[in-house]
Amino acid sequence: MTTPDIAARRALGACAALMVGALTLTACGGNANADSTIDGKDGKGSAKTSTAKIVISAKDGSTSASINTTGVKVSDGKLTDVKMTVAGTGQAVPGSISANGGAWKPKEQLERGTKYQISATAKDASGKTAAANSIFTTVTSANSFIGTYTPDNGTTVGVGMPVSFNFDKVISDKKAVQSHITVTSSSGQKVVGHWFGSQRLDFRPEEYWKAGSKVTMNIDLDGVQGANGAYGVQKKTVTFTIGRSQVSTVDVNTQTMTVVRDGKTLKSVPISSGAPDHTTYNGQMVISEKFVQTRMNSRTVGLGGEYDIPDVPHAMRLTTSGTFIHGNYWYNKGNPPFGRTGTSHGCVGLADVQGAQGATNAKWFYDNSLIGDVVIVKNSPDKTVSPDNGLNGWNMSWSQWTAGSAA
Repeated sequence: MTTPDIAARRALGACAALMVGALTLTACGGNANADSTIDGKDGKGSAKTSTAKIVISAKDGSTSASINTTGVKVSDGKLTDVKMTVAGTGQAVPGSISANGGAWKPKEQLERGTKYQISATAKDASGKTAAANSIFTTVTSANSFIGTYTPDNGTTVGVGMPVSFNFDKVISDKKAVQSHITVTSSSGQKVVGHWFGSQRLDFRPEEYWKAGSKVTMNIDLDGVQGANGAYGVQKKTVTFTIGRSQVSTVDVNTQTMTVVRDGKTLKSVPISSGAPDHTTYNGQMVISEKFVQTRMNSRTVGLGGEYDIPDVPHAMRLTTSGTFIHGNYWYNKGNPPFGRTGTSHGCVGLADVQGAQGATNAKWFYDNSLIGDVVIVKNSPDKTVSPDNGLNGWNMSWSQWTAGSAA
């Protein structure tokens, strides 16, 4: 991290010049909390300064300024001009002054570990001018943490979709971090967080989300110390919608999947689960990703060179470890396995065609599924999927879930 050159950035103090025949008093420069400049004299010949007081939130010389809340405010006056640039390059940072002239903020979130400069001027009710300047550096990546989260703002997801954060640093103060993230639902369901290790935090209600409800996630981590010397930089509100309720149950005994939407059976679909030597996990699994076509290579899941299929159609991820429900076009056409026997390497396969274009069972299920929909597998000889293998915390009891909360 570059250490700011304090001497080069020191604001100029008030300066005065005495000239023969006239006494002229002026002021120049300022810092992040600069007093007003002197614009003239009152009727008695005394120096009169502007009553406008400018405050730049990032103090001059600071090295851990917020990337979210850095801005300018003024009291007893109105801002007339604010310029923010990337120090060194002079690249302008767009921003806007509020309608009442009392504040200015950047248009977009600032970059971490970047040196900026702000120069601001304001006038009081008498038209007297004040000025302030600050050169500062935002908090660096080394001294901050962020959480990559799902689902995204504005999305519509299935009833099984948890809120899931993955932090880029180990969190030692879990309570501080969790207490600055709140998740609420218009359904009134109680939502509780659960830590999987020290870098992942998920939120869910006791039962699946109520269909049609609105979920709001308020992230207020800016400045929160999550670990020694590492502070949060996120401050935003995210909302998403819960769509219709769809829960599909795969029965390995019958090699069928029953799709139930809003309590009514839509369709019973023949499937082919894992073969005896590569069985499919039991349990409640949540669709976390969807791909019209994707490559599947056995080496990426520790199975050597058993397969490498470049265009698996209608693939939907169920676990981080590589369990998908997907289309299968390479099956034995003379002896189709669907509805009869398990032949996959642990995935749930549906009849499909190469190119993902046909009116197949796989395409129908793909088109009728949302990220966040639940797929339950039962009667498999395998174990129940681990709750942290994908977005699958529903495989924990409510007491187990709440025991993992730090708030």
